[in-house]
Amino acid sequence: MHCERIPLRKVKSIRENLRDKGLLKNFLGEHPHDLIQNRLTVESAPQKNISQQPLRNHLDSVYVGNITIGTPPQQFSVVFDTGSSDTWVPSIYCQSMACVTHNTFDPFQSTTLLFPSIVIELHYGSGTMTGLLGYDTIQMGDLIIKNQTFGLSLTEDDMAFEHATFDGILGLAYPSLAIKGTTPIFDTIMNQSLISEPVFAFYLSTETEAGSMVMFGGVLDCYYKGDLKWVPLSKPHYWQIPLERISMKGKIVACKRGCQAIVSTGTSMIGPRKQVYNIHKRFDGYYLQDLYVIPCSYMKTLPDIVFTIEGIDYPVPARAYVQEIARGLCVSTFQGRRNKSIRNEIWILGDVFLRLYFTVFDRGQNRIGLAPAV
Repeated sequence: MHCERIPLRKVKSIRENLRDKGLLKNFLGEHPHDLIQNRLTVESAPQKNISQQPLRNHLDSVYVGNITIGTPPQQFSVVFDTGSSDTWVPSIYCQSMACVTHNTFDPFQSTTLLFPSIVIELHYGSGTMTGLLGYDTIQMGDLIIKNQTFGLSLTEDDMAFEHATFDGILGLAYPSLAIKGTTPIFDTIMNQSLISEPVFAFYLSTETEAGSMVMFGGVLDCYYKGDLKWVPLSKPHYWQIPLERISMKGKIVACKRGCQAIVSTGTSMIGPRKQVYNIHKRFDGYYLQDLYVIPCSYMKTLPDIVFTIEGIDYPVPARAYVQEIARGLCVSTFQGRRNKSIRNEIWILGDVFLRLYFTVFDRGQNRIGLAPAV
């Protein structure tokens, strides 16, 4: 796949500025083309390359990438999560079964570790971890982040993490969501001038393990179609945006008076129970505990669910929000449950939505960019 770097801010070229002022013809006559090129090269600040981190798609349910921590490096698989701000991995001190089944960090093997032994506790919608705080070198792709805060787990919720396909979590939300007094990893990347633009972006594949990507420092145009549509954040804490309505066949089925949505790469699709039920009751299915079961043969008859954001419709077709779990048996990927870490009325636009729409997270202007994924 051939990709080109796309800048996020459009400025007029020298040629356009000279044309506007009626000076272009004289300028081209007096300055050979190669001198103009050399002058641009000398006077422009060199652009750093975009750092790309491949992600593995596990059954369209979670996207995982590799990082290393310490010197010499110890490797871990993590979820690059825009719904949280802290980074942590299991440690050799952890006795939970969830740690026994995953890679663990050994502090004694790293010569660059600072270990203040500060106790931490992190809560997620699916579980909790407790641990100790450390500072060490973390590498992801070609980015080497020195003296980065991270957690070393002592206990992990076995129900949530024991059978997870990842070891830990790498949080990409705002500092206000992080452990007090710590710096999230993307802020450290910006502070250490490792990238030229304060942005990162996600491309999530469908039904294929390879091909997904998170990129830092810029945007590559080969991952999306059309133009990016920008949405200002409601509040720079989570990656939270205003959501105008959710509709099916032109009728509003949720978010009737407008609501809020968090864009999270570490989640599926979650909404308030009553609103998700209002969507499900339009399908010919039934609840089996928390799952809404639909015969797969009905999929072709199910309508798009349309999310309207900043006046633009983002349809999510049935093939995206229905998943086969057994022969002829499918379930809705919309979940209606209470997430203790956020207010219940807020929607979470997770991987179900993000597989369809390439997403740019712009820390410089506190906004999100969306465009149809290729």
